[in-house]
Amino acid sequence: MSRRGWWLFLALGLIWGIPYLLIRIAVGELPPVFVAFARTGIGALLLLPIAMMRGELRAALRHWRPLLLFTLVEISVPWWLLGYAETRINSSTAGLLIALVPVITAGLMAASGRETLDGRRALGLALGLGGVAALVGLHIDLSHGWAVAAALATALGYALGPIVISRSLSAVPPLGVIAASLALATLLYVPFALPLWPAQVGLQAGAAVLTLGVVCTAVAFLLFFALIAEVGPTRATVITYVNPVVALLLGVTLLDEPLTAGMLVGFALVLLGSFLATSRGGSAHGTAPARERA
Repeated sequence: MSRRGWWLFLALGLIWGIPYLLIRIAVGELPPVFVAFARTGIGALLLLPIAMMRGELRAALRHWRPLLLFTLVEISVPWWLLGYAETRINSSTAGLLIALVPVITAGLMAASGRETLDGRRALGLALGLGGVAALVGLHIDLSHGWAVAAALATALGYALGPIVISRSLSAVPPLGVIAASLALATLLYVPFALPLWPAQVGLQAGAAVLTLGVVCTAVAFLLFFALIAEVGPTRATVITYVNPVVALLLGVTLLDEPLTAGMLVGFALVLLGSFLATSRGGSAHGTAPARERA
């Protein structure tokens, strides 16, 4: 990998590891749906002009049906659910649960007959599920079952999104897809978010939302496209294994979240399972973890 590739990789690994921390801060004051609405709105405002100038937006809108499906499974539903999950479970735990995305993707690809589930990948799926069991059984209060389900549903959405891309939007410029999806997601949030518009927003929550929209959404996607161009889609997906590490370290050090045996065991099993489940042929699908960001 070139020096530029390494810098892009490190920057993106960090940027897509911090949303869990920022979401946790934001939902401490703001409704989860409003946080998601503000994030997508800021991202759309920044990326739409770029996509329009490049002529990529019109191409994306011509495929509005799969674009709508992608928006629902990759952005609208997951970002709302993740915000809800982080009102009940801590940010590092959410990050570890979302790290299951490559395992879920491998399972979906095998179930659809598009990938072969050999022994190595089957072991990866088993280890990933074991990691979730360790997290839930050794760390998470069972009273937070809905929050765990919301985080896992988020991971499922992140796994389904790239499959929609590969089947229906692979020929569409990616920046056009992301910009249009963020704008569409913002519109879908409007009837839910506007009635909850806060009279005032604290400095910490406001800064967290602004950073989510500008850095973790707009800047992150631009960096990701640059990384793909530099090293290719398969090698770019290695950031999947960096994001949960960043989320765990930030949650423990900055939010004083506990570092428990369940988290350590679950962390090791999920990451090992993800590696094994996606290692054959580079990954379960070339761009599968592409948008596995929080």
